[in-house]
Amino acid sequence: GRNDPDYMLYNFVSTRTDASGFIKYVLAASQMRHYPDSDTTELQRPRFTQFGQDKPYTQIYGQRGKISANGKQVEFNQHVKVIRQGTPSKGEMQLTTDQLTLEPDQEIAHTDRPVVIKQQPATVITATGMTFDNKASTIQLFNRVHVHYERAPNPGKTTTPAKTTADQSPARLR
Repeated sequence: GRNDPDYMLYNFVSTRTDASGFIKYVLAASQMRHYPDSDTTELQRPRFTQFGQDKPYTQIYGQRGKISANGKQVEFNQHVKVIRQGTPSKGEMQLTTDQLTLEPDQEIAHTDRPVVIKQQPATVITATGMTFDNKASTIQLFNRVHVHYERAPNPGKTTTPAKTTADQSPARLR
């Protein structure tokens, strides 16, 4: 048999809850196609949202995606974006790449592709290859890592040559 989808769903939404009924994550897509030969599921415009109690939520978007046969991995492709919501102590983080493999139950995402990470207020990191551990709130970067701190623009202070010490403290990625 040809590998034709045996079913398709539009505006697909799948929700996973923990033992006490809290939503752990939601996986949604504008279109979902299941292929019986490989038991894989292809997604158009997948959107993944990870919730944690008393933790910022994390969202992952892509143009295309794929769910593995056992459902343990979700792959995002083309214009992949990860957004971790900001908290009072940590600014919003945005990560862009073109391929990302997510293990939703482990809360781990990884890629061997180039990534750009923007951590508010003013940190930009580029690297090739990354593992993002949402539970531990850590990011491991593997190759060609470059960190750039953007100087915050200071409107209204252009005429003052003296800089305050606050302007000189480097940003830190926590």
